[in-house]
Amino acid sequence: MTHRARHTKREDFRGEFLELLGLTLTGGVFVLFVVRPEVGQALVHIFATTTAGLVH
Repeated sequence: MTHRARHTKREDFRGEFLELLGLTLTGGVFVLFVVRPEVGQALVHIFATTTAGLVH
């Protein structure tokens, strides 16, 4: 006989909240990159200079 795990309401709410938070952050970043494309270039530049600094 197979026993199926049942999730409580609290666990479902926390998972739904985290999913909503992730989707909101992803949507905000997408809009930021569409409206202000120079932000993406600035982030790439910062990442490149930071990693170059770690190498030296």
